Amino acid sequence: MSISYFAECTVLITGASAGIGREFARQLAPVVSTMILAARRNDRLEALELELKVINPELELFCRPLDLRDQSELERFCDWLDESGLTIDLLVNNAGLGDHGPFADSEWEKIRSMLQVNVSALTYLTFRLLPAMIKAGCGAILNVSSVASLLPVPNSAVYAATKAYVTSLSEAIRAELRFSNISVTALCPGPVPTEFQARAGIAPGAFPSLLTRSAEQVAKEGYQGLKEGRLIVIPGFFNKMVPMLMRLAPPSLVLDRVHARQKGRQA
Repeated sequence: MSISYFAECTVLITGASAGIGREFARQLAPVVSTMILAARRNDRLEALELELKVINPELELFCRPLDLRDQSELERFCDWLDESGLTIDLLVNNAGLGDHGPFADSEWEKIRSMLQVNVSALTYLTFRLLPAMIKAGCGAILNVSSVASLLPVPNSAVYAATKAYVTSLSEAIRAELRFSNISVTALCPGPVPTEFQARAGIAPGAFPSLLTRSAEQVAKEGYQGLKEGRLIVIPGFFNKMVPMLMRLAPPSLVLDRVHARQKGRQA
């Protein structure tokens, strides 16, 4: 893929301080004109800012500490965007939270945070920025979902449900915009070895290596799918088998196999 497709764009990336979000920023830095990076950890953002300035000294860069769990903070951030006069050409809704374990044993604060970040904040950002794209007559939205959005996942019930929302929302908005010059893509990666898994309580090696893709590769495939105007992007051959299995096998059988594998790894 030629990343030059995104030349001179103004891009906003959430969850940019680590993992896939950081890779999104690294890969776009050589060609875009303006980049707005939002994440909770300011020290990580400052380190990334120095790295990106080496890649492209001409890049106009705004690093904004932002806790998407706080709705009022998110609203102030969107107000700042409006006041800045920046017009977002590409919105990358990458930020997300996960958790692992039986739903009945969950902590409500973790569930609330997942719902706020994965669902509410993503929806609100899209709601605030999409009208300007429509007015400009062009734009693109890349929503980072998950292969877990394609079926219920025992021991990741809320996370999978929030990602199912992201994929469904992406499909619906794309249908509404089908006669416009605005692209909406849902990126549905499988396991990616980043600190996201550790924070979600997922042990190293919990997933087969055949399903695992690097953050660099996931970001690259996401941009490629966006460029091609694809609705759903599932990085990796074996991860693409998930929807095929759902069509060929009863959902209950697939879920039983997933649950049995998880229990076996925890034993």
